[in-house]
Amino acid sequence: MSHYKSNMRDIEFNLFEVLNRDEVLGTGAFEAIDSETARTILGEMDRMAREDLAASYEDSDRNPPVFDPKTNSAPLPAAFKKSYKTYMDSEYWRLQINEDLGGTPAPSSLIWAMGELILGSNAPIWMYAAGPMFAGVVWNNGTERDKKIAQFMVDKEWGATMVLTEPDAGSDVGAGRTKATLNDDGSWNITGVKRFITSAANDMTENVIHLVLARPQGIDGVGGPGTKGLSMFIVPEHRFDLETGELTGERNGAYVTNVEHKMGIKVSNTCEVTFGDSSVGGGEAAQGWLVGEVHNGIAQMFQVIENARMMVGTKAIATLSTGYLNALEYAKTREQGADLTESANKAAPRVTITHHPDVRRSLMTQKAFAEAMRSLVLYTASWQDQIQIAEHTGERNELAERINDLLLPIVKGYGSERSWVLLGTESLQTLGGSGFLQEYPIEQYVRDAKIDTLYEGTTAIQGQDFFFRKIVKDQAKALGYINNEIDAFIKSEAGNGRLKVERELLAKALEDGGALVNHMIGTLMSADESAEGGNIKNIYKVGLNTSRLLMVLGDIVCAWLLLRGADVALQKLSGEVSASDKAFYEGKVAAAQFFARTNLPKLTAELAIAEATDLSIMELDEASF
Repeated sequence: MSHYKSNMRDIEFNLFEVLNRDEVLGTGAFEAIDSETARTILGEMDRMAREDLAASYEDSDRNPPVFDPKTNSAPLPAAFKKSYKTYMDSEYWRLQINEDLGGTPAPSSLIWAMGELILGSNAPIWMYAAGPMFAGVVWNNGTERDKKIAQFMVDKEWGATMVLTEPDAGSDVGAGRTKATLNDDGSWNITGVKRFITSAANDMTENVIHLVLARPQGIDGVGGPGTKGLSMFIVPEHRFDLETGELTGERNGAYVTNVEHKMGIKVSNTCEVTFGDSSVGGGEAAQGWLVGEVHNGIAQMFQVIENARMMVGTKAIATLSTGYLNALEYAKTREQGADLTESANKAAPRVTITHHPDVRRSLMTQKAFAEAMRSLVLYTASWQDQIQIAEHTGERNELAERINDLLLPIVKGYGSERSWVLLGTESLQTLGGSGFLQEYPIEQYVRDAKIDTLYEGTTAIQGQDFFFRKIVKDQAKALGYINNEIDAFIKSEAGNGRLKVERELLAKALEDGGALVNHMIGTLMSADESAEGGNIKNIYKVGLNTSRLLMVLGDIVCAWLLLRGADVALQKLSGEVSASDKAFYEGKVAAAQFFARTNLPKLTAELAIAEATDLSIMELDEASF
């Protein structure tokens, strides 16, 4: 029996009843995929996720790859290879790439709806299958040579990695020391060590293409300190003919030199990769090519990173969703104790734990957050649809780009943090002691989900990016747009009276959130030493509250999205619906009301805490910690 429990009804509700994706499917950029085709794709992907992809989830955790230093490899278990092959043979990954590379472009909202199913059932499959998406980045930024390489990556289904982190340069990417030296033939030799490289040890494909950030040497005007001195290089594991893509039989000097022993997602090989070390492997040089022949590495790599952040947030909420649905199934069958109203009656019949108030609170907490964050992912993806539509006509939708940029740290940072915490404190807890056992999947979910708060920038990094880049640098333009959308919803008659209290709570939360943003901007301005009374140390007060701001605004956006969905559900309930749809729509209303009533009142306290922040913790001697 599959561990994975999907929520196709809610996915389709968001796509087609709330976000009206029927309006973009089958038209323009997405002419090849109409609504009926999209539903068919989702249905088949749902079946595949539950049956084929999920089949190797437990085995891959119990029998993870083992690094062999003699061959610099870590072979993957057979069961996982079978699941991976099933996905690749389906060729649904072609929906993520453009027509030039042999793809069938699909709206991002459909891609991430599919992504939830794959990432919830067996996330490393999506990660190992990243080659075609990475190929798109090479194609979009590359020369004719690079475009050929991108085509090889797709046609031959090569693996790919993003190679940023170094032992002494994690979140501080600009501190990277890996070097690139130009060869006479225009290629480059890469030397250095990178770590935490996902999928670098991969025996499911004949080749792996590493996209490496390195610092060029001996070139005037490039290769200086910081992120601006980094360039992106295409570095293959095995050398190949640039005209045909056929492997030459020569090994390139890019070797996996360690595979990490991890808390979770063990089948996803997380590797140390050594480039151009004469003492490693056969001592070959690690030859590569500068992407696009332009020294614009960090901007190019961010095209990969932003997709990865969307992936991580989607993985997180997908895991919470299946964790909740597993907990719900258990709670419906687990008999324990008498009903609380019969607690004094020793002869009272035993009831399932869904009768107990705190279990119901826990289940509704899980349901509300899982559905809120699914709405968040698909709402964000709907803005990405608008970017795609504009690009199809040779234009830019700058508003959509700004809002997508604003929402990505919420998807990744808020989504991963909330999911990890709730899986442990609520989903696993629902099963009591049984949740701690490997007989149930939630203990693995908890281990697998923790990485989501660390991948592609920790929650603290997401909070800083959210405030300094997505709000301050943007002059709050995207934030102002979202604020106005929420305010318009608050002032509407949404819910036909049924959501009046919740709209009032949302109004207060929006006021508190705005006050928090204004307070932090004021504090930032007070850190300007060129202004009268400015104190540079006040920047610490901002840093102490950036994660808080991310979570507060995440709560506000999620509450709004849930209430939008509740409004749609109430409209449906005013007409004739089936018994199953009646239960579904009533559940949507209940989840939105619960989320608003139990989360939004807390934001007033969060504002008060931020306003009371002083420098005492920063002035405390380290010895006192």
